[in-house]
Amino acid sequence: MGGMPDLATIAVFCAATLALLVVPGPAVLFIVTRSVAQGRSAGFVSVLGVHTGSLVHIVASALGISALLAASATAFTVVKWVGVAYLVWLGVRKLMQRSEAAETAQMEEHSKRRMFWEGFVVNVLNPKTAIFFLAFLPQFTDPGLGPIAPQILVFGLLWVLLGLASDGTYALLSSALAGRLRRSARARRRLDVGSGLVYLGLAALLTGEKA
Repeated sequence: MGGMPDLATIAVFCAATLALLVVPGPAVLFIVTRSVAQGRSAGFVSVLGVHTGSLVHIVASALGISALLAASATAFTVVKWVGVAYLVWLGVRKLMQRSEAAETAQMEEHSKRRMFWEGFVVNVLNPKTAIFFLAFLPQFTDPGLGPIAPQILVFGLLWVLLGLASDGTYALLSSALAGRLRRSARARRRLDVGSGLVYLGLAALLTGEKA
């Protein structure tokens, strides 16, 4: 069956992927923030949102859309600043949020939906993720095996599976450590401030990357 990478290549890819995933980046910070602020299920919903966003970048890489983004300074800048603006908005909203609002948000079912879409949008609007997949996934492909797109999809799905395991572990650990803190309204307020600062920090990182 042509088109499938060999096991040795897959093993090297998995090792490289795990090495990259265990280093906390914007997605991990987002997941930890959510898990600490609203618990394990919120963390897992955020993990699903983030990696659904990863699928968009993977498909875009396979179809060559990310190549267009990398080639166009204007497109890169527009997507970058939309992502930065969104993170700033999340950060400012968290900093201004009152403790009662945080409690209400936990009770509403639609809040989990919102967390999913926030994770999705944070990842999709991060142009560094698009560029990363464009640069990383093709390194493991072999034109001799046939079309590149199916190979990129295979590696992309492996990335998502490993990412779900790695980020799910981050969500589990951070929510377990934060359980007692959430009972105090004062601690909850500190978590809101911490969350806001994390979002603003991520925005600053994105801004400084290509400044």
